[in-house]
Amino acid sequence: MTQTTRYWLEHAWLDPTVEPGVLVEVADGRITTVRKGVETPPPGATALRGLTLPGLANAHSHAFHRALRSTVQVGSGTFWTWREVMYGVADRLTPDSYHALARAVYAEMALAGITAVGEFHYLHHAPGGTPYTDPNAMGEALIAAADEAGVRITLLDTAYLSSGFGKAPDRHQQRFSDGTAQAWAERAALLKERPGVRIGAAIHSVRAVPADQLSTVAEWASDRRAPLHVHLSEQTAENDACQAAHGCTPTQLLADNGVLGARTTGVHNTHLTDRDIALIGGSGTGTCMCPTTERDLADGIGPAVALQKAGSPLSLGSDSHAVIDLFEEARAMELNERLRSRTRGHWTAAALLRAASADGHAALGWDDAGVLEPGATADLVTLTLDSVRTAGALPRLGAETAVFAAGACDVTHVVAGGRVIVRDGSHVTVGDVAQALTKAITSLH
Repeated sequence: MTQTTRYWLEHAWLDPTVEPGVLVEVADGRITTVRKGVETPPPGATALRGLTLPGLANAHSHAFHRALRSTVQVGSGTFWTWREVMYGVADRLTPDSYHALARAVYAEMALAGITAVGEFHYLHHAPGGTPYTDPNAMGEALIAAADEAGVRITLLDTAYLSSGFGKAPDRHQQRFSDGTAQAWAERAALLKERPGVRIGAAIHSVRAVPADQLSTVAEWASDRRAPLHVHLSEQTAENDACQAAHGCTPTQLLADNGVLGARTTGVHNTHLTDRDIALIGGSGTGTCMCPTTERDLADGIGPAVALQKAGSPLSLGSDSHAVIDLFEEARAMELNERLRSRTRGHWTAAALLRAASADGHAALGWDDAGVLEPGATADLVTLTLDSVRTAGALPRLGAETAVFAAGACDVTHVVAGGRVIVRDGSHVTVGDVAQALTKAITSLH
């Protein structure tokens, strides 16, 4: 007999409004009932006091970059010097150490209300490019880490074949490369979906996958109806190199090789022409903005407003994990645009919260998550309304409170797929997440 769990939500964001006194019933990991106007907690129901939202989706993650936080802030440097420090950490990772690090990173995400992560995974082989006995040992380590942290994962297995246009992988990148897109496809095909796990594909960038092999990756994803992600125009140097090699922008190159489309998401989409924006929006290709990483690396501010107006759905990611806080990512997207345009109100708070929840899940292939309604995956994230950040907030302005006042530290309770993973601000399986992070990261330096 199926067991039903009941949650009474003091205030619930039922996109786009906030309702007081909402009873949610959950069975087999899904929401079965949402009832408004329940003034007090019924007997047997777990009372979630504060503001409850649907689970958040981190649409772009490189888990091992979490080990770089603060380390890459020494001096100034550029994206390219940051990348050299990143390679140093990557060189030291093994399946065991990556599992330990990712488990702690995904637990940090859970504490921030994230119930699904898109892991842009290109750290495939041993240093020097030698395959492990299990050619997907590193990917399986990430899958196991997400399961233990209680979050769903879309493993975006990434093709990374060259160091630049016409250049072989350097000594660091050899462990990223399968040699050819066909070899990548054969290895990626060995990965299997299971409950809480989806397998997608990624093209690291146009500089890392030769133009004549882009379609192999795109067709692999299309045949499986899987998400396909790609770093796109993050740096002007990438655009310049693409123009020199192919006489077109990276966006045009992707369009010409069948990469763009409704199941594709461009990550960053920062330095685009008007033609690029029209190609992305017209094809229904999504855009994943990662504002805290983009500002940390001085990448620039992407044209998110124009992209969305052109038809590109927006999602959010924490990317390098300079910060793991999707409320901050949502807030930063709006505030960055205010700085650039010197006007306010480019998105409603509800639209920003939707990018962090339903639209982020959709970008990862979880179309049934990110909303509080019957039939949806049972993800509940509760924010306290009496912290020093949220005190005095009007409950009816729940979306505004979540995006413009609250932070990850205000999350008190998280249910992911019907499973409680955070209770009273603590992770129920990992325990002391700070200690786990310290231990995992210290071993890599």
